[in-house]
Amino acid sequence: MKEDKRGNRAAGQADPGTGRSGSGVEVEGHYHDLVALSRVSAAISGLDDLDAILRIGLDNVLGIMNGAVGGIMLLDEPSQMLFYRVYRGLSARYAEGMHLKLGEGVAGKVAQDGRSVLLEDISSEPDAAYMDLISSEDLRAFISVPLRAKNSVLGVMNVASHMPHRFTKGDVHMLHSIGDQLGIAIEQARLHERLRGARERLRKLARQNLAAEEAERRRIARELHDETSQSLSGIALQLEALIEMSARSGDQDAQFIAGLKKAQSLTVQVHREVSRVISNLHPAVLDTLGLAAAARQHAKTRLQPLDIEVTTEVQGTEMRFPPDVEAALFRVVQGAIGNIAEHSMAKKASIVLVYQPEEFSLRISDDGQGFDVSRITDVEESGRGRGLFSMRERIGFMGGTSGVESTIGEGTTVWARIPITQDTEYGKNKSTGD
Repeated sequence: MKEDKRGNRAAGQADPGTGRSGSGVEVEGHYHDLVALSRVSAAISGLDDLDAILRIGLDNVLGIMNGAVGGIMLLDEPSQMLFYRVYRGLSARYAEGMHLKLGEGVAGKVAQDGRSVLLEDISSEPDAAYMDLISSEDLRAFISVPLRAKNSVLGVMNVASHMPHRFTKGDVHMLHSIGDQLGIAIEQARLHERLRGARERLRKLARQNLAAEEAERRRIARELHDETSQSLSGIALQLEALIEMSARSGDQDAQFIAGLKKAQSLTVQVHREVSRVISNLHPAVLDTLGLAAAARQHAKTRLQPLDIEVTTEVQGTEMRFPPDVEAALFRVVQGAIGNIAEHSMAKKASIVLVYQPEEFSLRISDDGQGFDVSRITDVEESGRGRGLFSMRERIGFMGGTSGVESTIGEGTTVWARIPITQDTEYGKNKSTGD
């Protein structure tokens, strides 16, 4: 194996690696080198697809070197093996069979040592691996350069020929320049992949948290209804019975009767408040009658005491969704109605639910004071913005889109759309029961 110890191209002499000769041709060669570097730089800055970037880099290298054979091998971090990611002029049998450990074969040593290798004829190289594959491809001249990023070798770029000849130091410099750019692209792609993985794990955790939150809401609502609410109803009835018994017995202790009536009134009040809490946690009507009924009930209960006129309109044929989907959509309605009650200073509000064969959408609007949506860029410590981002997360988990539109002095509209998939239709069929 011979490392790169060749001299520079001599002016006026033919370059055996590229066929260039004469000073004019050499200048032209440098021009083409710069064009290739520019194209690779543009690909790295303008493309997100690593395979596309690597193909552009390889094609430009082969074009400059008048070669038709080459490929880029990437280092798989877990296995520490080199595999071909893109290639030209090589058979699939060769590319799929050529996988090297660090230090194995020519490319494996380049990846391990970080130094380029130039060979006039790889078929006679004793350190070459998979000689049967090399022979079947009829490879002769061979050059391999490392692809680096921050002093780490992430892969190698190989260029070969079917004829023996000598690559030059100029070839190596040009390949190194492109290889360094491709190394940066590989590192960026891996960082983006890690970031995507981290985001997906975060989204999965968020989905699990929302599901756990909804399950806990159901549990607490059920326990409050089955135990606390029933007990309060029983106490209220007992107090009412005591008041009637006192009246029938002729007991004229006014203070005692007044105390009973006060206790009975407070019990009824607490029972009403517990019922409101149960409805906020998870309204029973959502399970029994569905989203439209739950939205209508919640809006009237929340807004009518504030003298805000509210209407609910259903367009299309109403259908039932799976419980988790209906719960998520109800939380969007609940959050929007809460904002109207607390911040809008509105006189009127409306809820529109649109059922279409392939999509469901909802729109909650008010004629209140509005606000500057662009100022909400994150969740503040005070909690401002939490509802907006929570809505985006819930709708996003269902593959939908959502948003808020508002004009100061003219009101606010919250909207959301989700696709109706086979799972949604199955949920519909399960829920209707007819």
